[in-house]
Formats: sequence, structure tokens, C-alpha cells
Amino acid sequence: MKNILTLVFILLLISSCGGNDGKSVEKVIEQGDLQALRTKRTEIVATQQTVADQLQQIDKAIAKLDTVQKLPLVTTIVAKDTLFNHYLELQGNVETKQNIVLYPEMSGILTKVYVDEGQKVSKGQVLARIDDGGLSQQLSQIEVQAQLAKTTFDRQQRLWKQKIGSEIQYLEAKTNYEAQKNAVDQIKRQLAKTTINAPFSGVIDDVITEQGSVVSAGQNQIIRIVNLSNMYIETEVPERYLGSITKGKDVEVYFPVLNKTINTKVRQVGNYINPNNRSFMVEIGIPSKDGSVKPNLTAKVKINDYTSENAILIPQSIISENAEGDQYIYVTSGVDAKNIAEAKKVIITTGKTQGDLIEITNGITNGDAIISEGARSVKDGQKVKILN
Repeated sequence: MKNILTLVFILLLISSCGGNDGKSVEKVIEQGDLQALRTKRTEIVATQQTVADQLQQIDKAIAKLDTVQKLPLVTTIVAKDTLFNHYLELQGNVETKQNIVLYPEMSGILTKVYVDEGQKVSKGQVLARIDDGGLSQQLSQIEVQAQLAKTTFDRQQRLWKQKIGSEIQYLEAKTNYEAQKNAVDQIKRQLAKTTINAPFSGVIDDVITEQGSVVSAGQNQIIRIVNLSNMYIETEVPERYLGSITKGKDVEVYFPVLNKTINTKVRQVGNYINPNNRSFMVEIGIPSKDGSVKPNLTAKVKINDYTSENAILIPQSIISENAEGDQYIYVTSGVDAKNIAEAKKVIITTGKTQGDLIEITNGITNGDAIISEGARSVKDGQKVKILN
């Protein structure tokens, strides 16, 4: 309607003064008088300015009377204080300090393997035995000799206390007894090396060497034992997070292979910065009661490195940037009964991001109405129609 009225006004104006003025202009041009031409041009410019002023007045009147204005359509979101936890996303591997392979301490024939794969064992339990090569018979003989030496020493000691016999006889009996006792202890230590015991409670993961095989001390792998009750994730963290990643921080761990997520905490923070990649190690405890998590499993780790109790979060997509590098958004003010408001440009300062959201640290306060959809099609001070 506004455009129609404007067009009608211009046509009427042209028709009312187009006839005589047109002939007058042609006559002035035919006369070839420079001063007359300049005078006529000044008259036409004045008439043009008068028409422009009148059009502007009519436009303002139409804007007041027109009930159907073509305003930009927008939606808004209300800025609200909320708890914001930012997470540092890393990748780590599942480790356990109780995952070892047992080697023999003595060479010989592996005469007996007492356990099977998957069997649970207790700390100190005998897992396998190696042929002792006659050490048990030697032990029996030495024990007999040690018993005789002890009897001789006890008798000589009683006589010495009664001042009977010489001191040299007492000392010889004592030395012989101690030598025999040390010999017994030495053979027992050697005999103990013929058995392979569980260093901790766990599960037999693999029986590597079969019973009856000849093994060499420190050379052949015999059994792998694993304890899955004390596992952890080890990951490298860039040194810039040294002040924000501390013991006890909340951690979210996701295992892609298992499609499983667990919540845990940081249990240890390393004190050494690796000079090669400027990072430090972090250990994250894993509560795995069902045994589904295995050593060397890959995990995606999200460590809470920043928390704000009263943060304002908005979608990153509604933020624009000017030529000076300042970030800005639009807020609405002066909303009337018809949901028509004025768009106001606001320079903001942003903080950390999480997914599609970003924290606003300056420029926005709680309760501000922020333009979301249609934010890139409005201008500062422009009237907008709010749809929400």
C-alpha cells in the first residue's frame, strides 16, 4: 500500500507540471542562452528537493498508519545463569601395574603346571614347579648334619657353662652348627626357586610354556597373570593445563569398543614435564567390577578443567565479528504488545566452548533477550518482529 500511494503521488506530480514545464525547457534549450539554462536548472532542482521532502513526510505518515509493516522476523533466547563444566578431551589407554609375565629363577624341566587359563589365584599360591635336580635330597642330608651339629653344640654349651672342657671345643661346636644351619637355609632358598608363585591375587591370563618343557632361568616365559581390580587410564596432558588439572577432578571416560561410559576421578598427576612434547602424565582410576575393561583398551577421556557456577551460554552460530575483530550479537529492547522491538548491537567477550555452546564472560547479563534465528539479517537500531 505504501508503494502504491508513493507511485500515484509521483504520477500526479509529473502529470500536473509535466506539460508546460516540458515546453518551457525545450524553448530555453532552443534559445541557447546559458544564463537561462542555469536558471531553469536551479528551478528544477528546487522542485526535485520539494518532492523528496514531501515523499519523506508521506512515508512517515504511512509508517504510522500501516498496520502490516514488513519487519525482519526473528526469534530470541533468554540469557540465564547456569552451571557450566568445561571438559578437556583427550585420548588414553587402559593400564594396570599388576599385569606381568612370570619367568623361572632356576633352569630345569617344568615338571608341573597347577593352574589353567582363566583361573583365579591368590597371592603366594603355587602356580608351577620345576625339577629341583636333587636339591630336596641334599636338603635332607644337610638337615641331618645340622641336627647333629645342634646336638653337639647344645652339649658343649652346657659343659662350657659348668667350666668343663676347653673354650676351643665350645667355639668349634658353635661354628660347625652355624655353618650347617646356613647350609640348610641356602639350599632351602635354592629349592624355593623351583616353584613359581603368584606375586599377587589375580587371574591366569595365559599359560605360555607347556608342562614338560625345559626352561632356562630368566629366559622362558611361563605364565601371565593379570589383576583387573586395580586398573587405570594413563593419558598425556599439555603443560598449559598444569594448574587446572589436579587430583580429584571429575572425569568422564568413554570406551568406543564397549560403547560404555563411566564417571571417575583423577587419582594421580605427574610431576614431570616431558621436554619432547611439553606434556605431563595423568592417571585416572577405573572402577571395573564386571571385568569388561581390559588392559591396553583405548578410551576417550573428558577431564573437568573449568567450572563456573553462574555462566551464560549461547550458541556459537549467532555470534558475528566486525572488521576490528570484535565479536558481537544482537539483543532486543522495548518490546511492545505486538512483539515489535528494537535490535541493539552488543560487543561481547567469550570464554570457553563446549560443543555448540560458548560462554559469555562480558556484555550480556542474566535475563537479556538475545536474537537467535535471523540474527545475521538485522541491523543496529532496526525494528524487528519477535516470533517466539
